[in-house]
Amino acid sequence: MENKIHHFENRAGGKGWIHIEDLLTKEELNDKVKMYARVTIDPHASIGYHTHQGDGESYFIVSGEGMYNDDGNLRKVGPGDVTWTGDGHSHGIENIGDQDLIMIALIIKK
Repeated sequence: MENKIHHFENRAGGKGWIHIEDLLTKEELNDKVKMYARVTIDPHASIGYHTHQGDGESYFIVSGEGMYNDDGNLRKVGPGDVTWTGDGHSHGIENIGDQDLIMIALIIKK
């Protein structure tokens, strides 16, 4: 299977470009998972701060370094770090390095 890659500018009010590569098809997700993808955030780009409603999202950082905003609490993340944002909570992430920030994103429906 060739994975589809979607390109977004200013995602969720962020800055710059991000690239989302689907790891499973919609049929494979089977209405249990909203998204399972490899996300690449260009250097100094970001996914804007946003709230999850009816789902939760986890990031597994593969490479690069980022600043993660978890309900207003900032923390630096890097390879091997895992985040979780539950239903009704908010998050965003910025690539603070000069290399791509690559992570696996999983959105689980409530």
